[in-house]
Amino acid sequence: MRLTSTALVLLFAAALAGCNDTLESAAYDTPRVANKVQQPLPARLVAEIQKKGMDRNSPIMLRIFKEEGILEVWKAKTNNRFDKVVEYDICAWSGRLGPKVKEGDRQAPEGFYPLTPYHLNPNSKYFLAINTGFPNQFDRANGRSGTHLMIHGACSSSGCYSMTDAQMLEIYAFARDAFKGGQQAIQLQAFPFRMTAENMARHRHSPHYDFWKMLKVGYDHFEVTKRPPEVNVCEKKYVFNQSAPAGSSFNPQGACPQMSTPPALSVALNGFNEAYDAAYAKALKKYDGKIWYDPTEAERKALVADLRKSRSHDLAFAPTGSALKAGKLMDIDDVDPAKLAAVNGAAAVNQMATNPNGDPQAQAAQAPNQTPATAAAAPTTGAVPVPQPNPLAPPPQTAQAAPEAGPKKPFWKLW
Repeated sequence: MRLTSTALVLLFAAALAGCNDTLESAAYDTPRVANKVQQPLPARLVAEIQKKGMDRNSPIMLRIFKEEGILEVWKAKTNNRFDKVVEYDICAWSGRLGPKVKEGDRQAPEGFYPLTPYHLNPNSKYFLAINTGFPNQFDRANGRSGTHLMIHGACSSSGCYSMTDAQMLEIYAFARDAFKGGQQAIQLQAFPFRMTAENMARHRHSPHYDFWKMLKVGYDHFEVTKRPPEVNVCEKKYVFNQSAPAGSSFNPQGACPQMSTPPALSVALNGFNEAYDAAYAKALKKYDGKIWYDPTEAERKALVADLRKSRSHDLAFAPTGSALKAGKLMDIDDVDPAKLAAVNGAAAVNQMATNPNGDPQAQAAQAPNQTPATAAAAPTTGAVPVPQPNPLAPPPQTAQAAPEAGPKKPFWKLW
């Protein structure tokens, strides 16, 4: 049955606000199961979990890389360190690299988000869905707005991370089993790309670079410890694995308390950053005189246009191609400033003109308790909407917990 032109206009207008369950799930790759909410993990994943010395219901962590188009599932082993169990190709994500700032900008979130059972939606019209929890404390402190930003099935996205239904069946099962095992909050880490020295050097001209340097501190902490970092927000910025004195707390918009990093973590990060600095200096030479062209969503979609045509009967099926394949390195001298401003933002042009080689790596490799300030955010225009609750799930037990009076012991118990 064909939709009328009016119906199509209404459908896509609603989609601009976020993943609002306006579409029925696409037929693409939809598993035939009796109960999608209780469907167990397939035997291949159960075998992988057992091989890695994990309990089936042990905690998990999700990690997303936009540019690579990857969603990873990490799971705790018996020693409480996390190991990657599986990774999935993201079927669709909208917008381009960079954080979500306001409702309707079609951007998918970047940052650190705690997910509780409250964020699971078993009745999503996108097969199954997990709300990302956007906006979090950092987003609200910086006046960022948006609703219904999900990880969901159906391979159709407007500001969300969309998977195939078969992939979503497994991701949902991982989360469900972890919550059954007692995990109170699953950490979602959403990054623009793998935050290696080479990638940071390649993207050094981006107007989002300062924001990404801040995210990189949390990325580095996980790379070193293989445990999700403890995340707080103060002075409108993220801080990771920081202890505060008794009687003080973290206020997202207020001044940061006096903070300290566990000594063992500091030592480990020092060695990690020394190796990173050397790799970054080498990458700067490789990309000297070059700037990365961040592709538009339309340019990514052009890479998979034939795939879309083959599923033309599925209105919700809208895969997006690889940002790595659609993007390209360009000679700075050959770049038209007007075109660059239209693509990467005016800030990129100004940064390129004033500092063609990017910030010194000494600034990029932040100390663990000295995260850089984020780029200027849109001003707050009123109350920020929050994701609507799933009526079938219990309210969160940890999201609004009052700060403890004494110093908080990091849950990852480093070494």
